[in-house]
Amino acid sequence: MRSFWSPKGTRWSIARQLFVLQVLVVTILVAIGTTGAVLLARGDAEQAAIDQVTGIAEAVARAPTVIAAVRTPNPTAVLQPYVESIRKATRTDFIVVMATDRTRWTHPTAGLIGQPFIGSIDEALAGGRVVEHHMGTLGESVRTVLPVRDEAGAVIALVSVGITTDAINERLLSRAPAVVVPTVLALLLAAAGSWLLSRRLRRQTHGLGPAEMTKMYEYHDAVLHSVREGLLVVDRAGRVTLVNDEARKLLGLSAADGGKADGGAAESGDGADDEAGLPPEIRRLLASGAVVADEPVLAGDRVLVANQRVIRSEGQRIGAVLTLRDHTELRALTGELDSVRGLTEALRAQAHEAANRLHTVLTLVELGRADEAVRLATAELAVAQQLTDQVVGAVAEPALAALLLGKSAQAAERGVQLVVDDASHLDGAPLPSRDLLTVVGNLVDNALEAVAAAEPPRVVRVLVAEENGEVRIRVSDNGPGIADAGAAFGRGWTTKQDGRGVGLSLVRQVADRHGGSYAVTAAAGGGAEVSVRLPVPS
Repeated sequence: MRSFWSPKGTRWSIARQLFVLQVLVVTILVAIGTTGAVLLARGDAEQAAIDQVTGIAEAVARAPTVIAAVRTPNPTAVLQPYVESIRKATRTDFIVVMATDRTRWTHPTAGLIGQPFIGSIDEALAGGRVVEHHMGTLGESVRTVLPVRDEAGAVIALVSVGITTDAINERLLSRAPAVVVPTVLALLLAAAGSWLLSRRLRRQTHGLGPAEMTKMYEYHDAVLHSVREGLLVVDRAGRVTLVNDEARKLLGLSAADGGKADGGAAESGDGADDEAGLPPEIRRLLASGAVVADEPVLAGDRVLVANQRVIRSEGQRIGAVLTLRDHTELRALTGELDSVRGLTEALRAQAHEAANRLHTVLTLVELGRADEAVRLATAELAVAQQLTDQVVGAVAEPALAALLLGKSAQAAERGVQLVVDDASHLDGAPLPSRDLLTVVGNLVDNALEAVAAAEPPRVVRVLVAEENGEVRIRVSDNGPGIADAGAAFGRGWTTKQDGRGVGLSLVRQVADRHGGSYAVTAAAGGGAEVSVRLPVPS
C-alpha cells in the first residue's frame, strides 16, 4: 500500500490509512446503494402513477354519465363539473374528455376547453390504450388515453388522465426520510466500526506506518538470521511461533518440524508439529514458562545453555523467548581441562610423596642402612609399576589407559582405592575414544564423589571389557548408594549441592547414540553399581 501524507508532512500510520480507506469505500458503497434505491423508488412511483391514471381513465370511460353527456349538444356543461370532482378526489392533475377530433370538452384550465388535445390518440381511436410521458400545457406528465364506447362498442369519445412529473417528484420527496435516515445511520455505523478497527490496529501496530514496519521487518530478519544464538518464541498458549536458523541447527529441526522460517520466523497452526520436533528437555522448559538463566539442557548430542524470559505487553503475558547457546565443545574442553588439572594435582602430590621417599632413601644410605633403603625404593616402585602394568595390559586404548591411571592417582590423593577389575580387557579402540572417556570419566568421578564422605576403606572398582560384540563398562563403589535409581540418568539429577546434574545425562546420551543400555543397581558390598553397555559397530 502506498503511504498517505498528512498536511504536516508526516507519514500516516497504517491504522489511519485503513480508517480513511474504509470510510471512502463505505461512503462510495452507500452512495451507490442510495442512488440505486432512489432510482428504484422513482421507477416504482412512476409505475404507481401509471396504474393510478389507467384505473381512473377506465372508470371515467365506462361511466354512464360520460357516455350520455357526449351525445348531448353541450357535453362540457355536464362533464366539466363531473370530472373535476373526480380529479380532486383522486389527486390527479388533469382529466380531459375530448371528441374523437381532439376537441377538449373538459380541462382544469377553463380557457383550454374547446382547444385541441396535445398528445398521441391514434391507438385509443383504434380501440387500444395510450400510455406515455408527454409535455403538455401543464408541463411534463405521465398520462393514459382510453376510448369511450357506446352500447354497440363504437368509439364515440376519448378520456385522458394524467399526473405531472413534478407531482410524482413531490410524492417521492415525501418518502425521502425513509431513505435518508437509514443511509445516515449506515454511514455512522460504518464510520464507528472503522474507527474502532483502526484504534485496535493502532494499538497492535504501535502507530507505525508501512515504511517503518518494512524497515522493522528487514532489521529483525537480518538480526534473526545473523545472530549466533538459537532463538525460539512461543505464544501465551505455549505454541512455537518463531524459530531462527541457529535454533534449527542446534536442535536438529528440519523445515517440516520448525515450520517455514523465511525471514527468521516460523509460523505454526496449532504448534503440534513444532513441539513434536523439539527435544524433550526443550519442550519441558517451554511448557514450564519459568524464567531461567544459563541452565544447561541436552539436545541430541549437544549441551546447550538456555535462557528464558517472559514477554509482556501492556502488563499482559503474551509468550516467552528462549535463547540457546552451544556449549558442547566448551564443556568437552572443560572436562578435559578438569581431567588434566586433576592429573596435575595428583602428579604434584605424587612428586611431593616421591621427594619425601627419596629423602628417606638417601638418609638410610647415609646411615649405612643400604639394604633397607633398597627394599623401600623397590617396594614403592613395584606397587606403581604393578598398577601401570595392570592398566596398560588390560586396556590397549592409550587415552582410556591414561585416564584410568590419572583417576587412580587422583583417588589415592583423596584416600580412595581405585581398583581396576582383573576381568578388564579392551583391545584397540572399538568405539570413539571421546565417548569412552565421557562414560568412564563421568562414572568414576561420580563414584569418587559418592565415597568421599564414607568411612574407610573407600573403594571404587572399574571394569572395562569387550565381549559378545559390545563394550561393557561397570563402576561400583561402597558409598551411600543412590536412592532414586530411576531418575539418576535424567538431566539435573545430582547429589552435590553445587552440581549441575549433567554427568550421568551425558553418559545416557552416549548410550542412546550408540543404541546401548544403562542401569543402576545396588553393589554387593553396599553402595551403587552403574553398568553401561555399548554395542560395537560391525
